[in-house]
Amino acid sequence: MPTRTAIATPSLQATTAKVVKRLLPFLLLMYILAFLDRANVGFAKKAFQADTGISDAAFAFGASIFFLSYALFEVPSNLIMHRIGAKVWMARIMVTWGLISAAMMFAHTETTFYVLRVLLGAAEAGFFPGVILYLTYWIPSFGRARAMGLFYFGAPLAFIFGGPLSGLLLEFHGTGGLQGWQWMFMVEGLLAVVVGVWAYFYLDNKPQEAAWLSASEKAELSAAIAAEEGAKTAHGPTQVLSALRNPRVLYLALIYFVIQMSVYGVVFYLPTQVAGLLGKSIGFEVGVVTAIPWVCALVAAYFLPRLADATARHRLIAASILVVSGLGIAASVASSSPALSLFALCFGAAGFIAVQPIFWTFPTSYLGGIAAAGGIALINALGALGGFVAPNVKTWAEAAFASPAAGLYLLAGTTLIGASLVAALGIVGLRSAIAASPART
Repeated sequence: MPTRTAIATPSLQATTAKVVKRLLPFLLLMYILAFLDRANVGFAKKAFQADTGISDAAFAFGASIFFLSYALFEVPSNLIMHRIGAKVWMARIMVTWGLISAAMMFAHTETTFYVLRVLLGAAEAGFFPGVILYLTYWIPSFGRARAMGLFYFGAPLAFIFGGPLSGLLLEFHGTGGLQGWQWMFMVEGLLAVVVGVWAYFYLDNKPQEAAWLSASEKAELSAAIAAEEGAKTAHGPTQVLSALRNPRVLYLALIYFVIQMSVYGVVFYLPTQVAGLLGKSIGFEVGVVTAIPWVCALVAAYFLPRLADATARHRLIAASILVVSGLGIAASVASSSPALSLFALCFGAAGFIAVQPIFWTFPTSYLGGIAAAGGIALINALGALGGFVAPNVKTWAEAAFASPAAGLYLLAGTTLIGASLVAALGIVGLRSAIAASPART
């Protein structure tokens, strides 16, 4: 049975637009810093390894071990946020992860590198599923894919602006007695701390607490959200444990796992790959060129979720995006032309960013209440394990086949598997249960 959606009256649409205008820019800023602090290790890779002597295998393990502690603490963190509210918990997450990210400047040994990456994962756990859950408190389902699409600007923007910033900071080599990679970790980590303190004073937990909404706006929005929550809890799991073992939730977690393998298998190595295409070392110029695929991802994250909401063809559009993304990743290593390889990477990056806000309409239209807190966190946690698996599988494939292209071919294949899993949502009986409105695929 499809989830009942709020009626998009002109006044409710206006209130929703007001909410988006108020919350999304700030949440977007938080996500930019979160993504940058977890992925900037890719920019530091060569300089960091040269300075510390850490091997490729150790780097891959350290980069990916973040996702083990991240996955372990996802569900508890989201349950805490559901209980005490986003205001306090989001601020706590940002401040602690910012301090630990800055402490990466002291990672001179493999052991220190591993420990800090584990702590960073534990500190950041709950941020992303917390935001997804938080949006269900404020945005009715008719506008949720578009709102999530705006939130997903964070990843491409982190590389559009963060890539050149990271590259510039790496060129501070020797300034103040610090290496460039130390400056990068310190500055970008402390930025997260500042925004974390700001979050405490800026965020409101629920519409009822928002002084920037009128009484009528609060009442209409709260009633619409409550009606959708009631429909979800009537037809889906209502408790945490039932959500965690629900077959539909686990199937969605499998899809997200595959998507995240593609995301982080490319993210951690994109600067190195672009540097190889240009024949240059990683610095400001490589950072600027690396931003190009993320500009394409920004455009895709704006238009494709809107297309999915407008046509109600979420499943078909998501599967098609993943096919294009997988082919783009494969073509980026198959071409002998640097320009064509970069062009193909644009399709790969655009696809795996744009598909994610569409994907999240599935679980958020099926799960409500505390089951949503646990289920969304579980999906994100198991998906995060894809971020652990991808760098290690990529490194294994390159060694096993004695080819630097083998790893990306493998990741392209997993992306196509993800497309098949999304396409099969209707076959396994999930479409009617999780679609925000009756699909027309």
